[in-house]
Amino acid sequence: MKGDRVEVVVDAGGSSRTYEIEATRAGRRVETTHGRGLVEVTEVTRGGTPVRTARFMAGRVLALVEHPAPRRVEDDEPAGADVRPVRAA
Repeated sequence: MKGDRVEVVVDAGGSSRTYEIEATRAGRRVETTHGRGLVEVTEVTRGGTPVRTARFMAGRVLALVEHPAPRRVEDDEPAGADVRPVRAA
């Protein structure tokens, strides 16, 4: 959803560089995949069409931080509704 973003910190040979990939429009989201030595961050539409893609060598990635978009609290929903206590049986 709009506001989703991913920060990627990459080793740049003696220093580090930070890249931010963000869902820029309503209905878009950011997906992260990794495998075969690559980390891929893609902004996709509702239908799954990729809009932008950033690829990084997995060996150079120092940190990958996902920031979900803030969720709106509905009027009838208490502020802490996302977390529910688990009751022992």
